[in-house]
Amino acid sequence: MRLSPRFAVTALAVSLALLAGCNKADEPKGEAKADAAASADADAIPGLPTEKDRNSYMVGMALGRQFEPMKDELDIDVVVKAIKTTLAGEKLLMTDEQAQAIGEGFQRKLQARQIEKMMADASANAEAGAKFLAENAKKPGVVTTDSGLQYLVIEPGKGDKPTAEDTVRVNYKGSLLDGTVFDDSAQHGGAAEFPLAQVVPGWQEGIVLMPVGSKYRFWIPSELGYGETGTPGGPIPPNSTLVFEVELLDIVDKAP
Repeated sequence: MRLSPRFAVTALAVSLALLAGCNKADEPKGEAKADAAASADADAIPGLPTEKDRNSYMVGMALGRQFEPMKDELDIDVVVKAIKTTLAGEKLLMTDEQAQAIGEGFQRKLQARQIEKMMADASANAEAGAKFLAENAKKPGVVTTDSGLQYLVIEPGKGDKPTAEDTVRVNYKGSLLDGTVFDDSAQHGGAAEFPLAQVVPGWQEGIVLMPVGSKYRFWIPSELGYGETGTPGGPIPPNSTLVFEVELLDIVDKAP
């Protein structure tokens, strides 16, 4: 979930205030203070020689990243002007009431634009996925099930097949059609265990086709994956066709 700019700035300010309070409470004295100063000098960053410079740049980076999605709607010079005026305690050009009303309208505009983009992306992804699956179905070894799931046996196995109620242990890697990897069990320390009842329908259908010891590649249509919403704020866009390579290592908890 993405925070509103006002909330993000407030959260940042609170975090910095708490950090400052902790630092003040633990502030070194005497020789320890001198050692801390020497250490700070040793940690100097080119172009940011002082602690104040580094703190200022850090805050600027945080604000820049927060405002990046709305950068085309902002005049940075005006933003800086408002910050300077506020910090100087000078008369502002708008009241708090005006700022709140403008902020609410701005937020509605950004939300409408985000919805419009999501719908356009969803349409494009659905079209690309359908085209890909139609061509992929013609390739040697690719099997298409009644639901639209496609799979290819990379390495056959000779063990038992799990049921939809079992818990399995697998190695896996998930990617989008453009090759972007959005999840990989190797990045989480190795094999993963989970109940099949808790995964997306494409996984539930595909894994039960696999004997233990086998490795399959799955192409999961969006309706068997994360659908029209994808993973909001996450790595999977709406209506994405997903590609998974899965190695079924074991059935760790066989349902009765």
